Amino acid sequence: MLEMLPNAQQWERGPKITAIGGGTGLSTMLRGLKKYTRNLTAVVTVADDGGGSGVLRRDIGMPPPGDIRHCMEALANVEPIMQRLLTYRFTEGGLAGQSFGNLILAALNGVTGSFEEAVSQMSQVLAITGRVLPVTSADVQLEAVFENGARVVGESKICDVKKQQDCRIHHVELIPAKPKALPAALEAIREADLLLLGPGSLYTSVIPNLLVAGVPEAIRESDALKIYICNIMTQDGETEGYTAADHLEALMDHGARVDLCLANSAPVGEGLVERYRAEDAAPLVVDRERISAMGLELVERPVASEGGDYARHDPDKLAAAVLELYRQRAVRIFRGKNRYIIEE
Repeated sequence: MLEMLPNAQQWERGPKITAIGGGTGLSTMLRGLKKYTRNLTAVVTVADDGGGSGVLRRDIGMPPPGDIRHCMEALANVEPIMQRLLTYRFTEGGLAGQSFGNLILAALNGVTGSFEEAVSQMSQVLAITGRVLPVTSADVQLEAVFENGARVVGESKICDVKKQQDCRIHHVELIPAKPKALPAALEAIREADLLLLGPGSLYTSVIPNLLVAGVPEAIRESDALKIYICNIMTQDGETEGYTAADHLEALMDHGARVDLCLANSAPVGEGLVERYRAEDAAPLVVDRERISAMGLELVERPVASEGGDYARHDPDKLAAAVLELYRQRAVRIFRGKNRYIIEE
């Protein structure tokens, strides 16, 4: 059952939620969460080097805007024509493949002189609910180290090299190592009532945030309820053969600590399963005993979208499940200065 949407006063005073990740998984979840609270912050990776974001990164030296833009699109409160403009992708000429939303961010980056300020200004233009913050303003690249010792630098290259090596990713690193976190991102983590990691690509969307100085420590020290939201499917070129527990182990190996794992319980349609099988992907296996042995709570809810060409989370079902868990497991006790301590 979906949670009842709050009235205006409840929405204004809703829980402080900080969601950490990147890619389409994070933006999908934000579309649902923004209906429950205005106190919403997305902390987003900036390690992407492919597609239109990669072009802007190489050509004008700005951080990749793609994941940031996706989150702002999800949280925007604008007319339909503006939504269409943000997502419009050029098909011809030198701009082929480039998103109009990326170009707006690139222009603001030039006008304001900093990517952080560009994101802030675009957030105001779009009247977004909450905030979107890059996890760092540093120019970083993602490096994957495979179990056989092979290495590759560049987020966009990991998938192909993993297939060539035919072995799992052992860990990922940022170059330069441990870049300085955006102070506002660390503050959002420390002040949260509820911390969410995922859904999204494990090694290229979620974990890169944990490699920024201070982020894993802020997560561990936070009093918030911490939930990892499992992907619905494994990912070709990244997590083939992984179970839910494998995802959690990878997170912990990179410094994360969570209290609870939320997994989808709705079946994936046979047609979609066949389609994903052709791409070496499959529905994520939830290995309950291993997760229990790790000392983590597991909750399974039907949060997958019904129909469609892809197996993705339903924004409303996922947000409702997250808020239900928060209300069931967290007691908010006022400690002053608008700070709430989460106690089981």
